[in-house]
Amino acid sequence: VLDLQERLIKAENLNRRREDELNVVLAGIGSNGHGTNFTSGMNISILKEVMTGLQVPGIHTYLPHLTGHPEFLRPAIKLSQDREGVSIVIGVPTIKRERASYLTQTLASLISDLHDDEVNDCLIVVFIAEPWDLEYSQKVIETVRESFTPALESGLLEVVVPPAGFYPELNDLKETFGDTKERVKWRTKQNLDYAFLMLYATPKATYYVQMEDDVIAKPGYLSIMRTFAQQQKDDWIMLEFSALGFIGKMFKSSDVPTIVEFFLMFHVDKPIDWLLDHLLWVKMCNPEKDAKHCQRMIQSVRRRFKPSMFQHIGVESSLKGKVQKLKDRDFGKSGLYRAHVNPPVHLAASLKTYQKYSLSKAYVGETFFWASNPSKGDIIDFKYDPPIRIDVYLFRSGNTDHPGDVFLNTTVEILTTKQLSQADINNIALRAGLSRKEIVNTSEGFIPIGRFNDAGLAQGEVPDGSG
Repeated sequence: VLDLQERLIKAENLNRRREDELNVVLAGIGSNGHGTNFTSGMNISILKEVMTGLQVPGIHTYLPHLTGHPEFLRPAIKLSQDREGVSIVIGVPTIKRERASYLTQTLASLISDLHDDEVNDCLIVVFIAEPWDLEYSQKVIETVRESFTPALESGLLEVVVPPAGFYPELNDLKETFGDTKERVKWRTKQNLDYAFLMLYATPKATYYVQMEDDVIAKPGYLSIMRTFAQQQKDDWIMLEFSALGFIGKMFKSSDVPTIVEFFLMFHVDKPIDWLLDHLLWVKMCNPEKDAKHCQRMIQSVRRRFKPSMFQHIGVESSLKGKVQKLKDRDFGKSGLYRAHVNPPVHLAASLKTYQKYSLSKAYVGETFFWASNPSKGDIIDFKYDPPIRIDVYLFRSGNTDHPGDVFLNTTVEILTTKQLSQADINNIALRAGLSRKEIVNTSEGFIPIGRFNDAGLAQGEVPDGSG
């Protein structure tokens, strides 16, 4: 079902791209009268008939200066292997700052911990939003090329620069909400930056994730985001993997054209985070209900993953002269635990959960599992129905804040679909270094394959032949 859903989303994206291309052609005919630039292989009379009908609003409605200029809808500079068909595309807009640049650190954090399967199922698009300063753009491209050559060559990373013609005149904007002319210009251009980047990137993946150029990521972030998105049972609009700004916000690619159109509709009026809030209000809130009901409805489609996968590290804002010392409190202390991506499971435990630190939250990567008063015979049970193949296992107990809270006198046992003789079970247990007492205490039908060491760690391979 997930595979079919992804194929449908890709088909919808392709359909929208063809629709946009046709709109560009029609807009060109409208501006040229007889359409002399579009006569090759096309029946102009049929297209004119189409144009006499209702005209559907589109990007040219909100940015009329683009009419007749399809070149303004393509990157001016593009460094790309044209990768498509991945699960997640991450958009990273970057602009020139006076004193500091965090782009290299951000990209290193996003790329360094990716596994091979993640590298092949992801795309990171760096959007250099400096169309009027191509010298600076080229410097950034060279820096990226020198630092991330393998990522560029593999198709994991690409760099684009928008054309200056995509942007309208930004020096005569109306001042609103007490913002200075400089701030109004900055936020308006930022809205257009996001719009271009999102429209460029979304056809390449099932999900689009908005990032900024001054963040660091937690290890394993990509698989966690992908798994969390696939686990959603009801419809959603946005998944949040950070509490701050426009960092770590995931959208379905099929939803992005509608979201961008809303941004473009009001790109001069308000900043991007306000527009996003307004969009959710328009879609989900009933004016006849109270604010609490509205908030509940928005939260049903705007879902937050905790802990945050990304932390803001920048101090110098992209707005000249502004200092931005924001930190995500939900990012947590690194080292207390690491989130893992695990297969679907039925969980049970005889241990008493301490506060909010439940086993289920640990399993999906939200926090660690913490229990009180462990006793002899306590069990933590992971049941896979239907059965799955497991090659390796890793259980880590204790952390830097509570190093003594570890599993002691604890074994790892498996129950498989294959019926083994007691002699075979004993041989597997002995090869794992388990004692006779540990073997005797094993649950009926289970195969003991390992134990927790003095540091509270249990890891190993599931033995061949165990099923």
